[in-house]
Amino acid sequence: MPMKLYFLLLFTLLGLSFNGLRGQSMPVDTAGFQTFTHQSGDTTYLMKQYFMCFLKVGPRRDQDEATAAEIQEGHLAHLAELGQQRKICLAGPFADDSGIQGVVIYSTPTYEEAVKLANQDPAVLAGRLVVEIHPFWAAVGAQLF
Repeated sequence: MPMKLYFLLLFTLLGLSFNGLRGQSMPVDTAGFQTFTHQSGDTTYLMKQYFMCFLKVGPRRDQDEATAAEIQEGHLAHLAELGQQRKICLAGPFADDSGIQGVVIYSTPTYEEAVKLANQDPAVLAGRLVVEIHPFWAAVGAQLF
């Protein structure tokens, strides 16, 4: 089976499994993260809740070039620090003009913690970005390739 088809099928099945869990109490691991296991054939996946944050164009983008560069430097430093603390798994900009500037995936036990960390970003504090955060499930150890 082609690899793309395999992953499409896997994530469709995982999505169907998760939809059956909506409204139910989710197990919590020792670190406070919501998790569940999914069996697919002879493979068991540990699914963990993450929080996907969309970084959108904010209402205050009228800073001069030097100030905007300083804010961007602070934004990148904030993300680097969160990465070192293992509070984010992935962050990066989008390559289109959709109004969504980028994405950050937070690895925090709660939505509230993800919101708190996102709102501490210097670009959010300056109004250059606003955040939209959604719960997101992924298999622990999944990798981009």
